Amino acid sequence: MRLYLVQHGDALAKDVDPERQLSDQGRADVTRLAAWLVANNIAVSAICHSGKVRARQTAELLEPVLESGGKIRSAEGIGPNDAPETFLKRLRNIDVDTLIVSHLPFVARILSQAVTGSPDQQLAEFRPGSLAVVECDESGAWHLICFAGPGFF
Repeated sequence: MRLYLVQHGDALAKDVDPERQLSDQGRADVTRLAAWLVANNIAVSAICHSGKVRARQTAELLEPVLESGGKIRSAEGIGPNDAPETFLKRLRNIDVDTLIVSHLPFVARILSQAVTGSPDQQLAEFRPGSLAVVECDESGAWHLICFAGPGFF
């Protein structure tokens, strides 16, 4: 199983837009990410987002990577300050490639928890529109496959 961790795209400042919708730059970055994923034949069975507007909009822009019949949905437990250990335990029952759109510090903490066993060891510096790919092997161990920021796509 592969888990694709995406920090939502760049969002408008709270004083400009209290809902913090994606900025034009955020939309452009995520659109390039989606095109890169499609060009590299990446397909997932599900896209989950935190429910916040900027995460939902990012998930919607990533829809081209969904396999036929896949769904975009809001998921509990992937908010900015949720515990990564809890969400990783839920993933034990899932054996399909999944894309998660969330926020800092959650995306950094779940990456660290999966690979090192501790949520506090920073492995990568997420920025809006960043992608980390981790894979779970048959023994249940997670391995970092790829990390890239929006300037890469």
